[in-house]
Formats: sequence, C-alpha cells, structure tokens
Amino acid sequence: MRLLLVSDLHYSLPLFDWVVGVAGDFDVVVMAGDHLDLASLVDGRAQATVVRKYFDRIRAKTKLLVCSGNHDLDSKNEAGEWTARWLTGRRKDGVLSDGESTRIGDILFTACPWWDGPVSQAEIGRQLEKAAKERQGRWIWIYHAPPSKSPIAWSGQRYFGDDALLRWIDEYQPDIVMCGHVHEAPYVAEGSWVDRVGATWVFNTGHYLGAPPAHVIMDTDEQEAIWFSAAGTQHVRLTEDLARPVPNLSALPDWLKDGDPIPAPDQG
Repeated sequence: MRLLLVSDLHYSLPLFDWVVGVAGDFDVVVMAGDHLDLASLVDGRAQATVVRKYFDRIRAKTKLLVCSGNHDLDSKNEAGEWTARWLTGRRKDGVLSDGESTRIGDILFTACPWWDGPVSQAEIGRQLEKAAKERQGRWIWIYHAPPSKSPIAWSGQRYFGDDALLRWIDEYQPDIVMCGHVHEAPYVAEGSWVDRVGATWVFNTGHYLGAPPAHVIMDTDEQEAIWFSAAGTQHVRLTEDLARPVPNLSALPDWLKDGDPIPAPDQG
C-alpha cells in the first residue's frame, strides 16, 4: 500500500490543488489536520465549504483519511470545549475523519480529533480503547499534534507535543502515528520529521510557504518512508533502527521510479 501524508495546508489552495493532482498515484491520502487557517481573511464557514469540495475531489481518486487540528475548530460541545463539527460524520461521504476507524487491507486506521479539554481528551481515550479491540494486524493513527518530548515536536525553542498521545502510544503501541502541527520541527537543529517512540514510528511533515507542500510518501509493503521538502529529501526503512542524522535519499527506490514524486501543482 502506498500512502501520501500531508498536514497543515492552512487553506492554501495551491497546496490543495497539488494534493488533488497527485492523489490518484496513491492508495491512501492522509491529511493530518489544520485544513483551515484561523488567520485567513476568509470566513471559516466559507473555508470549510471549499475544503470539503477539495475532499470530494481527492476521494474521487483514492481513499482519503483526515483528522482535525487546532485551526479546524468551529463549534463547542456540551462541556464548552471546541470541536471541528464540520469534519464529523464525513464517513458517509467516503472520508474517514474524527473519531472513526476503518480497515484498509491488513491495516487499521484510526483518526483522532483535536482535543480541547478533559471531556474531548477522554473521548479519544475511549476511541482508542475500542479500536484496540479491533486490531488484528498493523495499526496507524492520524493525530494532528505530535507526541511530547519528541524531535518532531521541537520548534527550535520548546516542545509543543501532546502528553496524552505519548501515554496512549506507550499503552497501545501502534505501528505508526501520522502528525503535523509543529511547522518548524524538521527544519531546526535537534528537530526532525521522524522519530521512534518505543516500537512506534511517528512522523511530522513540517510546513513552509510554497508548493508543493512538504510530504511523506510511504510504502507499507516495502516498509520505507521518504520525506520530500524544500530542505531536502530523506528516507527511513521501517524494518531498521532509526539512525541520526537521518540519511539523505541519493536515488529513488524502485517502487517509486514509475512516477514523479513531486509533480508541479495542478493549476486546473
């Protein structure tokens, strides 16, 4: 299975255009939160309408899995905690989103919402407990914030990771967690786009202005992940220990040579 991971597109339509343009090259596209942009002059409801249309265009080409980030919150639950209501219930539209799990091949995918307080955090705990009972093979989580104390959560000045996620990883030991949120992590000293927490691989693409976005391409059969960005291209083999510094990619692997991993943005 070939997966594409992107995150933190923040209502940058050229970046969404790029994802639409390449989506058909992948079995699964994962968009790990912050689809909207709180700083945009465009009203949040209008942003959500446009992004949902992009979701439809992507899912017309492949399977789409998304989760919410802190920029995606639009409503409050009964406890007064912010949630991304515009993303809930998207499974009926063919998009796996907050609070849902699905099995694709031998992999169970679980999409976790951004939590804003103890009630929504506890809901994620119950979600993971339930999904763990369905686990038969590999398990991948989509979770916007990275785990705390990890290089993928390092901004260059402080860690912005999630303590609860770190506890859940320790308890359930998923195979992979796909994150975003900390834009600077892959580009600063002591930061990274990839880490291991016990036996769990965790990824954060990072974010910068310009297209194409930073992204990770992963092949679950070949057990390899490659990070493409304006800062360079690096790769890891998921069957090996993580080495630092993470090695640069010198040549495309055979499984990726048939296509262009960084095509120009779709202007259509």
